[in-house]
Amino acid sequence: MAKIAVDVVLLPSETMMDNVIAANKELLKRFDERIVLDKESCLPHISLAMGCIDEKDAADIGEVLAAIAEQYTPGELRVIGLNIATNSSGEKVSAFVIERTKPIQSLHEEIMQRLAPYFSYDVTADMVFGLAEVGPTSLMWIKNYPEKSSFAHFLPHITIGYGQLENAAPAMKFTASRLALCRLGNHCTCRKILVSIELEA
Repeated sequence: MAKIAVDVVLLPSETMMDNVIAANKELLKRFDERIVLDKESCLPHISLAMGCIDEKDAADIGEVLAAIAEQYTPGELRVIGLNIATNSSGEKVSAFVIERTKPIQSLHEEIMQRLAPYFSYDVTADMVFGLAEVGPTSLMWIKNYPEKSSFAHFLPHITIGYGQLENAAPAMKFTASRLALCRLGNHCTCRKILVSIELEA
């Protein structure tokens, strides 16, 4: 079977998803539509691990994630700010910054360690979900995830979309509803759920 690009993510509660989708709609009034969030095909999410896997290993990875979910929970999550980053193409991207608590850091590190035998980072455009042309920034993000976005460099966030959101981030506390393995789409979007594990509130 083929190699595919994937993201292990926390999916926020319904209320938080609604808040992120509403913020995305504000961006879409003034900026382009490369990221249009919804609850089915472009999910708001917090990335915990990213890379490439053999598609046949998805079920085994699901079993590993289920075992991790029994031991590690992210606990209560909190938005602590709004980050306006500039990607390698000079484009602004808005995201809600999530507090890096000990529980979510431990969950991230456990997933990275336990899934290391399955993950590789030799990503190519054909591994990314969807028919759209894949931007170089997406491939660079996946390829560089271990060095630039994990362990000491892990910064939990929820991407809102391209452009600069004008409003300040409201103080929001929320929970994660599911731990999921998803197919990665262009712009490192969360396009298709392969494995979903319900989390206790």
